[in-house]
Amino acid sequence: MVKAVVGANWGDEGKGKITDMLAEKADIIVRFQGGANAGHTIVNNYGKFALHTLPSGVFHSHTTSVIGNGVALNIPILMKEIKSITDRNVPMPKILVSDRCQMVMPYHILFDQYEEERLGGKSFGSTKSGIAPFYSDKYAKIGFQVSELFDEALLREKAARVSEMKNVILEHLYHKPVIRAEELLQTLHEYREMIAPYVCDVSAFLHEALQEGKTILLEGQLGTLKDPDHGIYPMVTSSSTLAAFGAIGAGLPPHEIREIITVCKAYSSAVGAGAFVSEIFGEEADELRRRGGDGGEFGATTGRPRRMGWFDCVASKYGCRLQGTTGVAFTVLDVLGYLDKIPVCVGYEIDGEVTTDFPVTCKLEKAKPVLEKLPGWKCDIRGIRNYEELPENCRNYVEFIEERIGYPITMVSNGPGREDIIYRK
Repeated sequence: MVKAVVGANWGDEGKGKITDMLAEKADIIVRFQGGANAGHTIVNNYGKFALHTLPSGVFHSHTTSVIGNGVALNIPILMKEIKSITDRNVPMPKILVSDRCQMVMPYHILFDQYEEERLGGKSFGSTKSGIAPFYSDKYAKIGFQVSELFDEALLREKAARVSEMKNVILEHLYHKPVIRAEELLQTLHEYREMIAPYVCDVSAFLHEALQEGKTILLEGQLGTLKDPDHGIYPMVTSSSTLAAFGAIGAGLPPHEIREIITVCKAYSSAVGAGAFVSEIFGEEADELRRRGGDGGEFGATTGRPRRMGWFDCVASKYGCRLQGTTGVAFTVLDVLGYLDKIPVCVGYEIDGEVTTDFPVTCKLEKAKPVLEKLPGWKCDIRGIRNYEELPENCRNYVEFIEERIGYPITMVSNGPGREDIIYRK
């Protein structure tokens, strides 16, 4: 049985918490795309953690954590992350890394920084983690695959060839120091030593697990609107954020994905540039940011303040549709308890016409939010475990959104902890 946990919007929806929670009843958790450019914040009995590469199920000792072939693998960051959790008394997790995974190289990170610098005011708001240069190289077929670390002749030849190509750009476009092939080879040798204990044929491992009736969780990074095909292009990430890509990024047959839990925040937030129709500013945004999440709405990787907005029914309905949602996990509902009235974006006005369909980016830039205000519940809902015990206005808010997005809200999260969850039938 395969379940996917993915984001409906711009990322930062609370997927880490939901994955950590579902991992209790899972055997294997797989990261299938993205790199260390986004983080999942998790609060559990070990403390509060920000994970970047490790799947959010690493805190359960009965699980196996898998880095799938679709991930942008930064080996030193993965090693540092393993140490950061074991240093805090988390038992050493069982970790497997796909031999088909490709590696983020130090020059990918430099190229990311140099390009943002060169673009100046027209930059993409990158986290400068090397993700776009990494995926560019992967599809240009000059990336380094983990399996290649174990073929010395191939590695030596490729290090020389790649250095030569990169140095043309470093010298003539960026006017920066060049890569020395010998140093690159030395780095690859260090990576080989670090990763060797974890390498495995992941798709064969998962195939066997399915034969044995095990439960596999696929953990996505970011959300629908950051997908390079279906998102707010070009202000997107460089790998597909959709559950459908989970089959490719893990090496599974698509028909095995039976459940798609799409995580949606009770309000909106986004990190980085790009169209964000329901965005709010000033004191109104500051207050929501301050109260939001656990300790405020700041990126788990960058620490950047997130851009804030009201719940967007148009974007979320689209986000859920593209994911193939079977159930919505509705998070951070407790945060909204301070508001008398809660605005919800129910449509977009574009060139004088109102639509509830999510448009392409050039039209999105012109969209103005059509807001409807719902009465708030003005109290703290943390600690409630039964949906019927929520205040009436709170239930009305959940049901209003459920109706507008057209997908069942099966879980409501009302706090940062693993146990802060309400199941709905």
